[in-house]
Order: sequence, then structure tokens, then C-alpha cells
Amino acid sequence: MSVSDPDADLPETIVWQGKFITTKVRGRWEYVGRARNIRAAAIIAIDDGHILLVEQYRIPLGKRSLEIPAGLIGDDDGMEGEAPETAAMRELEEETGYIAERMENLGEYYSSPGMVSESFTLLRAHGLTKVGEGGGTDSEDIIVHRVKLADLPQFVADWRKAGHAVDVRLAILMAQEFLGE
Repeated sequence: MSVSDPDADLPETIVWQGKFITTKVRGRWEYVGRARNIRAAAIIAIDDGHILLVEQYRIPLGKRSLEIPAGLIGDDDGMEGEAPETAAMRELEEETGYIAERMENLGEYYSSPGMVSESFTLLRAHGLTKVGEGGGTDSEDIIVHRVKLADLPQFVADWRKAGHAVDVRLAILMAQEFLGE
């Protein structure tokens, strides 16, 4: 497949780089990506007809956000080659207090490809067992929600009506409602 964008073959320039974010320019395009090729793992965790969701305040949005559990892959020193499944197991337990017997890799996705080069690996957790309260690490303020799948559309509508943010990945879970007739 040929690339029709005239900027595609121009050099990429790093404008600024922090510990986790890099801003870049290629031709007329400005975009951001994760530093050090860090990626993310996002987890669909369904337990007995209920979806596990997390709520946390997101500085870039200036409000609380409802999301599926997720976290960075290989962001700690010495973890550069970490597998998405390993990161997902760790993040699921940290954020929700649940462990999974196994993680099914559903592939790599991009949430906002016109502005962000970051990808995330979507995983499905199987065989969930609650082992703790969750809540994330000391620097996170995560609240866990266990929502009946049938109630998810109303839960999200109420969340949005209250002025909170909703992560786009929740749309995956409500696809039937969006596509229904």
C-alpha cells in the first residue's frame, strides 16, 4: 500500500522529551508518544456477568475518568522487555484487587492515531479471583467499580451526566448498544 501523505517520508524531530512523554514533529504534523517505546496494557475483566472498571482523577482532563483497568508495560528500569500479559496481570491486581488465571491477548490498538503514536495491547482476563481491595499504588487514587454488564450503558450515561470523563475503550463494551437497531 502506498502512502499518500507528502509528510510521510520527512524526518521525525523530537521537540521535547520527558520521563514518559515525547513531543514530535514530522512535516506539518505535531504529535506525542511514549518515551522509551513504552506501551500500555488495557484489560477487559469480566467477573460473573460484571465488568471491573476503575475511576481516577486524570490531570490532563481536569476530572475523574471511568476506565477499564490499564497500565504501562516496561516502564520500570530493567523491565524494558516486559510482556503485555505480565504487565496486565500486575496492573489488574494493583488497580482492582483481582488476579486472573490467564490473560488473552486481543491485539494492539491505537486510541487517537491523529495525535498520539502510543499503542495499547488489549487483553481479556479469564478466571478472576478477588484477593484484595485494589486502589492502585500509593501515588494513585483509584476507586473500583464492579458493574453488571446489562447496567453498563446506564452507568456510563449517569457518569457522563455527572460531568465525569469516560475512556473510549468503554465503547468496546457497549458496541451492541451502539450498533443495535
